[in-house]
Amino acid sequence: MMGAHVEYVGFTTKGPTREYTLRVRQAQTDAWDFTLVIPIEAFTSRRVRYQDAPEICFLKLQRELVACEGLPARHLHVTDADLEDYRTAHAPKPQQRRPRPPIAV
Repeated sequence: MMGAHVEYVGFTTKGPTREYTLRVRQAQTDAWDFTLVIPIEAFTSRRVRYQDAPEICFLKLQRELVACEGLPARHLHVTDADLEDYRTAHAPKPQQRRPRPPIAV
């Protein structure tokens, strides 16, 4: 979807899930709300941090918008694979050690 603007609206907790709402706007008048669902268990088991969830949902919706002709489903589930992809992409990089300069004698 070319020229679309995605904004984070908020979240609600519903039973065993957290539902994140994102709004996609195209042009001045067209707007669609999407709900992305993450199980609470993903947070309590520390597979995802609460502060990362909106970005994870944004990235998933962005992939769906690119892959889909027209609009994707309005209700999407964030999968374990989505969480693992995010974790892998955001893992800290190992520090590279610089060689020590030779000691002058």
